[in-house]
Amino acid sequence: MTRTATVTRNTKETQIQLTLNLDGGDVAIKTGIGFFDHMLTAFGFYAKIGLNICVTGDLHVDGHHTVEDTGICLGLALKEALGDKRGIQRFGSSYVPMDEALTFTALDFSNRPYLVFDADMPQQMIGSYDSCLTVEFMRAVVMNGGITLHQKCFYGSNAHHITEGLFKSFGMAVRDAIKLEGSDVVSTKGVL
Repeated sequence: MTRTATVTRNTKETQIQLTLNLDGGDVAIKTGIGFFDHMLTAFGFYAKIGLNICVTGDLHVDGHHTVEDTGICLGLALKEALGDKRGIQRFGSSYVPMDEALTFTALDFSNRPYLVFDADMPQQMIGSYDSCLTVEFMRAVVMNGGITLHQKCFYGSNAHHITEGLFKSFGMAVRDAIKLEGSDVVSTKGVL
């Protein structure tokens, strides 16, 4: 069973090429936003997936379209690569401490998109990345991937640390949820 996906998305605002391998591989990210590249690299590393993303976006406007559209593509790729979700653990969760910040992610590949995001960002900008874009990215992944996602920062005073903890815990939760542990769909309904 091949658990891979390739997504291409071309709009007037962004051009994105994304390849995903849930069973591992290299992580190579180029979005034009250094901090976002760092976060996506951390996500791929901690999820233990192969992830290649190349984005050309309208950064002369701001980073919003680049970040949101990348989330759309990642969500679509996760959904495609998981197929009918037969055999996966389905649920995943992880706490990540990042210096003074403590973050948490819980998720379910339920095919029912829902986001609860509770993480205030003390600083508006992290390099050229607007910290309010983290929730936009997660929302785009959730809506296009059919994922129920809860994320929380319990405390923290540095937006860099909070955001990095959220991306790392997201990766670790995905890693657990996509593990193959049988051949059945993990649902009392028999389908997700």
